[in-house]
Amino acid sequence: MLDLRDIGHRVVVRRFVREAKDGRPLFTDVIGELLEFGPDELLVRSRDGALHRIRRDDVAAAKRVPPWRPSPRGIREVERVAAEGWPAPDTAPLGDWLLRAAEGFSNRANSALAVGDPGRSDAVDVVRAWYRDRGLVPRVTTPLPLSAGIADALAGGGWTAQPTTLVMTAALPLGEPDLPVQLDTAPGDAWLALAAARKNGLPAAAHHVLSAPPEVRFAAGYAEGPLVAIGRGVRTGRWLGVSLVEVVPEARRQGWAQAVVRTLARWAADGGATQSYLQVEESNAPAVALYEGMGYRAHHTYVTWRDSAG
Repeated sequence: MLDLRDIGHRVVVRRFVREAKDGRPLFTDVIGELLEFGPDELLVRSRDGALHRIRRDDVAAAKRVPPWRPSPRGIREVERVAAEGWPAPDTAPLGDWLLRAAEGFSNRANSALAVGDPGRSDAVDVVRAWYRDRGLVPRVTTPLPLSAGIADALAGGGWTAQPTTLVMTAALPLGEPDLPVQLDTAPGDAWLALAAARKNGLPAAAHHVLSAPPEVRFAAGYAEGPLVAIGRGVRTGRWLGVSLVEVVPEARRQGWAQAVVRTLARWAADGGATQSYLQVEESNAPAVALYEGMGYRAHHTYVTWRDSAG
């Protein structure tokens, strides 16, 4: 049986549902994160974000189980969708890998996405040459644990690991926004200025990255006049990708970030999306906590490797 020490861990709870016609008891299993352990009931949040309140009297058995791990297929799907949602203007296939360049705007759009088989033994050398031809430092992004072997090879070859990025996912919808946020099909000048301040400028290629997807929205929150919060959402099939959530310092801790994400989530869900993803540096504890509070959970991580030779 569980106890208070299991709160925050993944558990499985077998609960009584009803009696069958022949009098046999029928049970079902609930798997998810244990949020509450009270004297009368348990609260479990399953992977799809649903909350399950379970009476202690209905629990037949319960135990802690190993943390959830994404399947290789699941990692490939999220990474493919994320690449489509953040499209570099200059791309080329290398077997299953994808080479991407966008004048240096963001690691994601200026690194080789190493998923699958590159189809040749000298793939790393090809990557080096491709990026150097464009005046860019060669970079390779390795989703983990899917591409752990490639990451090990790069580490052994002298490449430098950049900070680990956490890929988080959540089931839609995410609740209603508490503050007014408008959605536009193109970014306005004030939106671009705030994004440029966060990204240290926006080269011409950045406008392609931001606006090229066919289903994209730019969220803007105004507090009695000035723009105080922005975000970008892109809908790709059943997925909403959230990026560039930014709130000006004087408006932080007022709920604007949640309102931006929830407004984008409502738009995406109305269009048929059922899942959302975003990327955040693993070390950014406040941002991770913010997204966890909205229902996002860690899916996998990735590390972008920089060629130390430049």
